[in-house]
Amino acid sequence: MVAYAIRRLLGVIPVMGVVAVFVFLLLHLTPGDPAVIIGSDFATQEDIERIRVALGLDRPLYEQFAIWIGHLLQGDLGTSIMSRRPVAELIAQRVEPTLVLAITTMAFAVVLAVPLGVIAGWKAGSWIDRGVMVFAVFGFSVPVFVIAYLLMYLFAIELRWLPVQGYKPLSSGFLATMRSVLLPTIALGLAFMALIARITRATLIDVLAEDYIRTARAKGLATPRILLKHALRNAAVPIVTVIGIGVALLLGGVVITETVFNIPGLGRLTVEAILARDYPVIQAIILIFSGIYVVINVLIDILYTMLDPRIRY
Repeated sequence: MVAYAIRRLLGVIPVMGVVAVFVFLLLHLTPGDPAVIIGSDFATQEDIERIRVALGLDRPLYEQFAIWIGHLLQGDLGTSIMSRRPVAELIAQRVEPTLVLAITTMAFAVVLAVPLGVIAGWKAGSWIDRGVMVFAVFGFSVPVFVIAYLLMYLFAIELRWLPVQGYKPLSSGFLATMRSVLLPTIALGLAFMALIARITRATLIDVLAEDYIRTARAKGLATPRILLKHALRNAAVPIVTVIGIGVALLLGGVVITETVFNIPGLGRLTVEAILARDYPVIQAIILIFSGIYVVINVLIDILYTMLDPRIRY
């Protein structure tokens, strides 16, 4: 297991290298010139050329890539084209809201979805099962921004229980922070929750049909013990897999959710950078999101061997 874990962790390096190449080419080969955007409508052609030289955009593409990779390996994410501030500094200012939102969303989805999926699988075919599946289809089908606006209208505008938009940092108090992220957590977590609940139900139904479950019932074991110790444990691998896949939904949904709720996180920073064609910021954020996704999937692969001793690599 240790050897496999080391191999999988080392495998992250070439994967991130390929991601870096695609990110660099994708941004530099798309239409539009950041020098023109920076120069605005009043800049002359000479002004634009000076900006291009200052940003290194006049150099060959491979040379720009080599310089960018060299700085990246030294921990230098570059300097924002629009604000002229270090990208690392901009990201550091926006990490807390995104991190808090991601953690609360993950906790909200997993803590509620797994029990719902277990109950639906246990009561397959009943009105409880149908109700859970209707909820799952609704949560996975309706776009995040639609759910967000519905929640804002009901709980913030009509009932006035929660703030409409904005984010309160942890320095202002834990409860204030939780109130500010409650609506975006629910809006973002419903799709994630629906996916986990459906997979949990489907996997548990298959496991409950196994011979060892019938044997456990014949021995007179209590239903909670059968569900939690025997059935859910053996159904854990697919559930953990879909949680890892759902991280992609989470990262993508953060961009939309933070924009709708006016949360100053990495999602908002991404939108602002794309609109301004701020290459260094876009590249850094995409690499960070990609790195998080790759590392989580590696950890899930390693977790497989802990959940199921039959798995050997």
